[in-house]
Amino acid sequence: MTASPASPSSSPSAATSRRTVLAGAGAGVLAAGVLPASAARAEGAQDGPLLGEYDVVVVGSGASGMTAALTAAARGLSVLVVEKAPTFGGSAARSGAGIWLPNNSVLLGAGVPDTPQKAAAYLAAVVGPAVPADRQAAFLANGPRMLDLVMAYSPLRFRFMEGYSDYYPDLPGGLPNGRSIEPDQIDGRLLGSELDRLNPAYMPVPAGMVVFSQDYKWLNLAAVNARGLAVSTECLARGTKAALRGEKPLTMGQALAAGLRVGLQRAGAAVWLNSPLVDLVQEGGAGGAVTGVVVEKEGLRGTVRARRGVIIGSGGFEHNAQMRAQYQQQPIGTQWSVGAKENTGDGIRAGARAGAALALMEDAWWGPTIPLPGEPYFCLAERTLPGGLIVNGKGARFVNEAAPYSDVVHVMYEKDRGAPGSHIPAWLIVDQNYRNKYLFKDVLPTLPFPDSWYETGAAAKAWTWDALAGRIGVPAAALRATLNRFNAQAWNGTDPDFQRGNTAYDHYYTDPGVQPNSCLAPVWAPPFHAFRIVPGDLGTKGGIVTDARARALRADGSVIRGLYAAGNASAAVMGHSYAGAGSTIGPAMTFGYVAANDIADA
Repeated sequence: MTASPASPSSSPSAATSRRTVLAGAGAGVLAAGVLPASAARAEGAQDGPLLGEYDVVVVGSGASGMTAALTAAARGLSVLVVEKAPTFGGSAARSGAGIWLPNNSVLLGAGVPDTPQKAAAYLAAVVGPAVPADRQAAFLANGPRMLDLVMAYSPLRFRFMEGYSDYYPDLPGGLPNGRSIEPDQIDGRLLGSELDRLNPAYMPVPAGMVVFSQDYKWLNLAAVNARGLAVSTECLARGTKAALRGEKPLTMGQALAAGLRVGLQRAGAAVWLNSPLVDLVQEGGAGGAVTGVVVEKEGLRGTVRARRGVIIGSGGFEHNAQMRAQYQQQPIGTQWSVGAKENTGDGIRAGARAGAALALMEDAWWGPTIPLPGEPYFCLAERTLPGGLIVNGKGARFVNEAAPYSDVVHVMYEKDRGAPGSHIPAWLIVDQNYRNKYLFKDVLPTLPFPDSWYETGAAAKAWTWDALAGRIGVPAAALRATLNRFNAQAWNGTDPDFQRGNTAYDHYYTDPGVQPNSCLAPVWAPPFHAFRIVPGDLGTKGGIVTDARARALRADGSVIRGLYAAGNASAAVMGHSYAGAGSTIGPAMTFGYVAANDIADA
């Protein structure tokens, strides 16, 4: 999860895909009031009793919300976090917790050759002119400061994810060795009883092991690669050491959320779980300064006053079917998202009622996803490893399978011969040689997949190409032609059709033992396997429009006093693109920090 478009008839490399998406990057800015609801409540017309009064109220306990709260507390402000869920951590706790943050102290300490000039050139090339330059600059300037504050006021420490390339390393300022970091191991006992209220991980770490996000690249290869076996052994050794010390080891998103929560405990910040936002309170009614929130706490609806400001960090709207249908392309489904199930756009809608403009509502942090029974599976290594390819309903390839995951879905939504979304669903096809070598999700090499995968149509298997085509409903002759062409190119290690393997990023989740191209191998050994691919996501990326100080803006560009937004409740500083692993969490934490500092400085 840590944390990954062009004409299908041309050669859609990752960079070409990015440029195509940016062509429409200016679209999607919406006027306030587009979401049907009553006007924001006026001060003095509070809903229910007064439940409390704080300098700052933060809505949401994910990465942006807890970083904002920690910053506010560090600046000497009284702060309350209100969280809809019975758990804290939101989508961040479920994630791999990659954090894309140029020029931070961890990177520089690891010898990464980053500079402010390189980072600015790269971010500008990735996001284009749709994101104001001052917002880009605010992210780059404040990210390193944010990380230092988090390390000063919490037990969190971080590791460089060496080798996890920027997603467009060939653009100006791009780094093939990457700029992403992740949390180091934390002992869950630091949380005390709060550990029971940590939102569970999307994919639990195997029992008895301590695994970092960066390890998964090698765990996928443990059956065929000496380093993969060594990393697997190291993960087990870490787990054994932690067990002998009586620890409850946490890594990835679990470590990030736990560390931030420990910081809030130490700072004395209040956190209310099971306390959903109902609305914002505005001075003098709609159009006035935001002075508090209406929440439900333990079944009681009441008002909390915010003397200095309210920060919305409540996540996106990925689990709100009505909003997705209103703003996003079809086909779309709430069941394809791995974001926290409580993310239904509450903060975004409240901001719109208070007068905020919205933008990027049509977009998300996309990724090719297998709709497995129970929970979707967000594909990373599986579509990139050698011995597989992705085809559409016509049995044809249409994308570089190893391109950044968001780009792949942008291509899936493109028009093919006038039909929008005609690459949905698609199919990832692999052979038994692939299955004998590589981990697939959490299924070890050679082992069978669960029957439920086949019963629900998420997977299919057959002993011939033609039979597989029949199982997945694509033309057999077309699939045969596609596989013959792909195999001929794979034997030579080249992909003139889609340039798979042309960038350092393409080679991250691959098999270095396969040469001359570590992400290309023919599909030839029966039985053959196919997996249904749909446009899933890590969460939506559209929301409240903010300025470089994280202040909420109206459609005319004026500031809504007292209202701030960060994370997936705000329109992303990444625009329609994705700079590198952790481009969700890095900016989310940074603008939470920016918002809290702006309040403290006022």
